[in-house]
Amino acid sequence: MPSIANADTGVPIIFVTLPAMVIALVPIVIIEAYVMARHLKLSFKRILKAAIWGNILSTIAGIPIAWGILVAIEIFTGGDLNSPIRKFLAVTLQAPWPIPYESYLYWMISAAKLVLLVPFFFVSWWIENKVEKRILKDVQRAQLNIAVRNANLASYGLLAMIVLILLIAAKP
Repeated sequence: MPSIANADTGVPIIFVTLPAMVIALVPIVIIEAYVMARHLKLSFKRILKAAIWGNILSTIAGIPIAWGILVAIEIFTGGDLNSPIRKFLAVTLQAPWPIPYESYLYWMISAAKLVLLVPFFFVSWWIENKVEKRILKDVQRAQLNIAVRNANLASYGLLAMIVLILLIAAKP
């Protein structure tokens, strides 16, 4: 009913993060392919194909799935939070869909993105590892696992630095 409609629904961070991650896909693929090629001592061209497919799948499927799981967790743990410590918890526990504290959104959006990089990292590592094992069948699994992890640490570390810069630059 329009007379009781409320705009306090929060900010679904997936709509903020996914477009940026799609844009960042090309540099991320290049960084990860470079790191993996160096670790595995294989040609960049050979690794590039695996990195492309792994990252496309983890970006298009993995990140939304991880976000959905986090939203479900938030639904069961969420609530209105008013103290400073509770606002911090809102950014962590409610990172997928922060409650709209209008006067704090300038920093909460970037902080929520930073928090979400952690579960997104683990989902990406897992999915990319599965995809790249199928493409690079002759590479020892333990070495590939380490290479994919290191590649994701490099790319997610870069993403975290960008988000931290945005967080520091956020103005009230």
